[in-house]
Amino acid sequence: MAAQEAGGEAVSGGLTAGEYINHHLHNWQVGSGFWTLNLDTIGYSLLLGVLSCFVMWRVAKSVNAGVPGRLQAAVEFLIEWVDTEARGIVRNEESRKFVGPLALTVFIWITLMNAMDLLPVDLLPWTWQTVQGNHNAYMRVVPTADLSATMAMSVTVLLICIYYNIKIKGLGGWLHELFTAPFGNHFLLYPFNFALQIIEFVSKTVSHGMRLFGNMYAGELVFLLIALMGGAFFSAIGIPLTIGHVIAGTLWAIFHILIILLQAFVFMMLALVYVGQAHDAH
Repeated sequence: MAAQEAGGEAVSGGLTAGEYINHHLHNWQVGSGFWTLNLDTIGYSLLLGVLSCFVMWRVAKSVNAGVPGRLQAAVEFLIEWVDTEARGIVRNEESRKFVGPLALTVFIWITLMNAMDLLPVDLLPWTWQTVQGNHNAYMRVVPTADLSATMAMSVTVLLICIYYNIKIKGLGGWLHELFTAPFGNHFLLYPFNFALQIIEFVSKTVSHGMRLFGNMYAGELVFLLIALMGGAFFSAIGIPLTIGHVIAGTLWAIFHILIILLQAFVFMMLALVYVGQAHDAH
């Protein structure tokens, strides 16, 4: 599309390939230091979250007992599938009333955020630069390729796990578990038990967020490289950049759909597993 053409012109107009990629990997930010906000990540995350909730609300409002439409059938399939997964991991029926819908929301929301990778890499950034009247304006469109977004989601899962640890075991029971598992209830072992428990919580949270970020960040880089190579190659043989972008990006986009769905599934399943572990006593 015209987006790819903009990218090709930028590189030929003075930007090196490295500078082009670096520009695309820079967020639209305000603030500084710890208080820096990535406005594009926040904006697209909220927009896609509202969109997913709106679609689910519309389906729920229009549901009928007759022959369902395609959208209703798809949503019903997702609900039954997520509920089956939740039943196998979280045994507490009362907890599943919250955890099941949460898992469904997480899967749909992350899928939509990941799917932003399928847009031409220059389309929304070029549109934003045109609106701003500034060709150096920054804009990233894949929220899950931003570490701050994925870590925020994994920290939220951690807080939910802490909530269920306290709710199921009681504050005293959970604190007792922190100091007595896994090595045993002996005062000499308390520091080692507590340290290991904290390491477990931290490592699960970090790996949970980093896994999603790493895969989507890598996918974003691949699309940028394809945009550069496709534009250069097809321009050299006389094919317009618009067509060249479609040809170069289509095969990877088809494969990337699997990554989009797989990473949403993995994040959802890990969230269910961690919440399920919060219900288990050591």
